[in-house]
Amino acid sequence: MKNPHLPAWEKVLDEAALAGFGGLELGPYGYMPLDISRVGAALQQRGLSIVAGTIFDDLVSPDNRTELLRQTHEICAFITALPPPERHDSQRYPAPYLTVMDWGHDERDYAAGHSARAPRLSSDDWNTMVGNIRAIAELAQGTYGVRATIHPHAGGYVEFEDELDRLADDISHDVAGLCLDTGHLAYAGMDPVATLRRFAHRLDYIHFKDIDAAVFNRVLGERIRFFDACAVGVMCPIGRGMIDYPAIRSLLTDLGYAGYITIEQERDPRKAGGALADLAASRAFLRQTGF
Repeated sequence: MKNPHLPAWEKVLDEAALAGFGGLELGPYGYMPLDISRVGAALQQRGLSIVAGTIFDDLVSPDNRTELLRQTHEICAFITALPPPERHDSQRYPAPYLTVMDWGHDERDYAAGHSARAPRLSSDDWNTMVGNIRAIAELAQGTYGVRATIHPHAGGYVEFEDELDRLADDISHDVAGLCLDTGHLAYAGMDPVATLRRFAHRLDYIHFKDIDAAVFNRVLGERIRFFDACAVGVMCPIGRGMIDYPAIRSLLTDLGYAGYITIEQERDPRKAGGALADLAASRAFLRQTGF
């Protein structure tokens, strides 16, 4: 993990536990040490489990497949060596999952949230990306029994509605599921409630976040990278933004969704001193909303 401003991983575990969470994700490759005894003990001390690992890398380049599969091996070997999270009734696939996101393309990063001006992949590049995702998913499931879930992400080559539709057509549910993120769906111009409903049959895992409407409207008028928009506060604690969480709660109840949901607070890590308060506020709001 290259960002020198990220908080220590032990602090993240401390704050997750203090905010009342029972688990969290491993984080981007290289953030937490892949040391079973060290991380396992730290999780046990705080009553936490790991619900997912993450591939957050260039999924488009054919030259990157070896690196992607190396990360897949290391992450899946690590997360499956830890005590597994609780499995709930009607949950389609057991956690931990492997969340797969495309990242690393300036031309798309600066077009995050702007479907009309974002370049699309050529057919050959799209097919390469799909092949890389399939290879990750097949390795994760075939070798480690880990379910891969594809996450559309602002600033990557799977972000907008047409790309989500195409991906769902090209990768069948027996190969990989979806991890839909309410904040990224809204950032990309989709209605989170409608999109969650439309892809309910593919939905294995969910991320929650919220968007500050005033900041969002401002950054859409700027030439700005996605995480730079996060640094100026486009993502806010859940319940203080533009996403309709009571409607999402009603929908997930209707769907009988029984999988895991991870709450994220994407922000400038140099201001992460306030992360605990934000996480606690998000959790309190969701509890009041019936989650």
